Amino acid sequence: MQNLSRRGLVLGAVALGSAAAASSWAKAPLASLAGGDARLSQLDPRTLAPRTLGATPASTGTVTLDPHGVLRKPLVDAALKAMDRHGDRITRKDAIYLVDFTVHSSKPRLFRLDLETGQVRAFRTAHGLGSDRARTGYATRFSNVPNSDASSLGAYVTLGQSVGARDGANVLLDGLDSTNSEARNRAIIVHAAQYCEIPFLDRFGQLGRSDGCFALSHSDLAQVRPDLDQGRLIYAAA
Repeated sequence: MQNLSRRGLVLGAVALGSAAAASSWAKAPLASLAGGDARLSQLDPRTLAPRTLGATPASTGTVTLDPHGVLRKPLVDAALKAMDRHGDRITRKDAIYLVDFTVHSSKPRLFRLDLETGQVRAFRTAHGLGSDRARTGYATRFSNVPNSDASSLGAYVTLGQSVGARDGANVLLDGLDSTNSEARNRAIIVHAAQYCEIPFLDRFGQLGRSDGCFALSHSDLAQVRPDLDQGRLIYAAA
C-alpha cells in the first residue's frame, strides 16, 4: 500500500492459514460495463460468489481457453506471454489470474483461467484510490510510484499467504515488470476489505478503493487465497 510503515504492518505478522469470514449475499445493483459488454453483464448480480463461465477462442495444446469469449482475447494473449517471459518465477502453471481494469468495479473483473480445463471463474476486486480520484468506478490512471495509492499494471507473482496487522489474511505479491516493480516496497497485496462486500456495493453502486492493492470480499478471499499460494501469476491490464 503506501509507505514503509504500512509495509511493516503487512509483513510484521506473517502466518499461514485461510480466511473464513462470510459476506452478505444481498442483491446488488450493478452499473453497466463500458462499451455495453453483454458477456460480463450476464453474470448473476445477486452474489459475489464466483461462477464458472465458458471462455476466448485461444488454445494451449488441446485445451480451448475461454471458448465463450468472456475474457478479452488480447488480455489472455498478454497473460500467456507474461507467463512465458517470467517462467522462472512462475512455478504454478496450471492457472492464471487476470485482472481487467477496463471493467467497472461493480462487475466481476478478477478472473481465474484454468489452463488445464479452459474454464473461467470470476470475482470482484477493487482498484486503487489514485487510479480513480473522481470515484467513477473506473480505473483510469496507473502508477508504480510509492504513495501514489494507484493500481499498477503488469505481471505479479504470488509470494505466499500471510497475515498482516491491518488487513488480516492476505497474499503477498512481487511485481515482475517495470510497471509494477515497486509492488513489494509499496506492500501491494491481495486482501479482503469491507468496501468490497455486497452491502457497500448495494449502497454505492461500486466497490470502494484500496491503496493500490487487489482487495476482495472476505468470502472471495477465502476461496482464492489457498490457490494464490507461492508461485502463481496474476496479470493486470487495462
